[in-house]
Amino acid sequence: MSFNDRTATRTGGTKVEELRRGAVGRSVVRHDAREKVTGAAEFATDVRRPEMAHGKVWRSPVPHARILRIDTAAAEQAPGVICVVTREDFAGIDPYYGPVYKDQPILAIDRVRYEGEPVVAVVARTEREAEAAVELVHVELEPLPYVTSLDEAIAPGAPLVHETLRQAGQFRDLAALRPVEGTNICHLWQYERGSADMLLAGERLFDDTFVFPMVHHLSMEPHVMIAEADGDRITLWGATQHPFPVRYELAQMFDVPVAWVRIVVPFIGGAYGNKSYTKIEPLAVMMARKARVPVRFALTSAEAFRTVRGPGARCRIRTKVNPDGTILARHLEVLFQAGAYADVGPRVAQKAGYTAGGPYRIPHLRIDSCAVYTNTAPSVAFRGYGVPQLTWAYEAQLDAIAAALGIDRVEIRRRNLLRKGEEVMPGDRPADGDFIEGLERAAAAIRWTSRGEPAEGRGVACTIKAPLAPSVSTAIARLHADGSVGVLCGTVEIGQGARTVMAQIAAEELGMSTDRVRAVMVDTQASPYDQATSSSRSTTMTGQAVQTAARDLRGQVIAIAARLLEVNPETIQVRDGRVWAGTTSLGLNEIIARHYGLPAGELIGRGTIRGERGGLLGGIVPFWEAASAAVRVRADPETGHVRVLDYVSVADVGRAINPQQCEGQDEGGAMMGLGHTFFEEMRYEDGQLLNGSLVDYRVPQFDDVPDALQSILVENGDGTGPFGAKGIGEGGLIPTSPAVASAIWEATGARLHELPMTPERVWRALRRTRPRASETRAER
Repeated sequence: MSFNDRTATRTGGTKVEELRRGAVGRSVVRHDAREKVTGAAEFATDVRRPEMAHGKVWRSPVPHARILRIDTAAAEQAPGVICVVTREDFAGIDPYYGPVYKDQPILAIDRVRYEGEPVVAVVARTEREAEAAVELVHVELEPLPYVTSLDEAIAPGAPLVHETLRQAGQFRDLAALRPVEGTNICHLWQYERGSADMLLAGERLFDDTFVFPMVHHLSMEPHVMIAEADGDRITLWGATQHPFPVRYELAQMFDVPVAWVRIVVPFIGGAYGNKSYTKIEPLAVMMARKARVPVRFALTSAEAFRTVRGPGARCRIRTKVNPDGTILARHLEVLFQAGAYADVGPRVAQKAGYTAGGPYRIPHLRIDSCAVYTNTAPSVAFRGYGVPQLTWAYEAQLDAIAAALGIDRVEIRRRNLLRKGEEVMPGDRPADGDFIEGLERAAAAIRWTSRGEPAEGRGVACTIKAPLAPSVSTAIARLHADGSVGVLCGTVEIGQGARTVMAQIAAEELGMSTDRVRAVMVDTQASPYDQATSSSRSTTMTGQAVQTAARDLRGQVIAIAARLLEVNPETIQVRDGRVWAGTTSLGLNEIIARHYGLPAGELIGRGTIRGERGGLLGGIVPFWEAASAAVRVRADPETGHVRVLDYVSVADVGRAINPQQCEGQDEGGAMMGLGHTFFEEMRYEDGQLLNGSLVDYRVPQFDDVPDALQSILVENGDGTGPFGAKGIGEGGLIPTSPAVASAIWEATGARLHELPMTPERVWRALRRTRPRASETRAER
């Protein structure tokens, strides 16, 4: 079977079938498809401005050092150079940024904290001239002791990456930040319920440690920003998932009103979390302010490796069970490697820790989740937000428990999974999906009851993830004079198809064709506020705001039509792009024309969503993202090479607004998960990143796509989003690693505790499990 043989399945009831006849529930063609396939689409990297110059950066060659002297004289005299920016240019501004702690400077000020940290920026007429001038910068550094691993960072007396911290106060759920004084732990989140005595050692206590690597997002388009500064007014065109939080932070740093900062977001060539919150924007603004011309600041792929990454983690998990496999108690201790600057590292530790118990019923639970500074590139948001690291641990250990007790791996999950309506965390939304349905559909899809060939193995895994909460979104729907509709919302199109989905939601509410509705790109000067394009929240939260705005608009249309037709508003229907009162109808354009007395004007509908407050983290999750996976693999015992034969991903979407786009996200997530499962790992040695390039860093290729790849969408209409939708986008990635590890164990008997599961690691694990006959004889 080939890649083209992949299939998708959907389940749902009568209401789902009814919706499939309208704008919602149909795989309408993406509204940006033509632009993208013809090359007409303008991505952030394509933006050009009159007189635009280019910025390049001199970066630290060492992981930790005090800056003794910066000499830019030669660089300033280089051909084409307009200006050079250093720490000396920070007078009058707050040079530090960060969504949790204000700990990251625009350029290194007193010392550098990781290899690759920006120290000096050069602006020149051309990119090549800027690169040449950077080579002329001289920085004198005094090396300091450094820590690049978790073990080094938490060791007693370890060098401190930061001595003091200043909280940013952006997050409601981080009101009680807990850095551990005198250590590199920048946040410790703890939770406990039940009795700690249940965690004491016993006959059925399982104690394991699992390791998840640091990985890179590797979006196709690296970070790019084009900045203009007109006096105190700032305009940026660029690749950001969070234009509104970035606008707010820039206003704070440069001490200007929020309304004076404008961020325009063209198409973005991928993100996966690496373009969330503030990254290179302040430096781009600094260069533009000093150069007095627009400046384009674009990272190379190698620079992107030294700017952002996903957090590595180490998780010790102790679980006590009954002989029948029922989980009695669990204790997880997880360390997330935050890197040189916190970014969202503390929030990842807390948010992931919040669901560390998994989708299981655990009466006695304790969680200790830490974010730890190290002298490495900063870890930032990454698809799954720390949940893949913990799911890897609790699902892999559950397989080991099942094997020790002689229980089928699907059955032990079935016995422990939460039922719909059961409490997940105290005071928060109860389980709103059917975990058992997802698990069983995944297992059935790979023929779980059929063992297969001797070298083949089967695996399953499931997960739960909490999206962003509390959550705020606003939207506007504009009915134009010709009867078409424009949707304004602040969610960013990063390839997930948000613009198409928002148009479908509005079209469904307004009873018209999706072709007559367009969602426009984000420009903070005109677009209504949206908290974030992340956390699988756009369709559910921004979608609700769009739905509310469209309903508001629909109500105005009905009221006007009732007056014009002299009928009761309750007798009016809006369908097929017209307003109907019995057999009499008016086009939407006619309503505008008769209302204003001109073939011009417009009606405006507004929608606002404010997330529910409460729960342990300050906001009740709008939904639980639930996902399952099942896989068949073939493992070569002589080489350790593993081939994925059949992979099935099950996503509980509540309602698929655009099924094809849901399947695309789910399949993409699964392939991204296979990346850190088999290949991806950022390696440091002597403080240097060894494989920070597209040549040295291995990601999945087309040859690595499973022989069969299937996406199953579960649609029970039980989501809180528009028409019963729930968010997806991250769930496809999360259960990948434990499902594959489970299959490798069945195929070979080797049980792995560290990712990625490279052929060498599988081979070595296999040798520990089943030494060759010759080796066994030699030992005897």
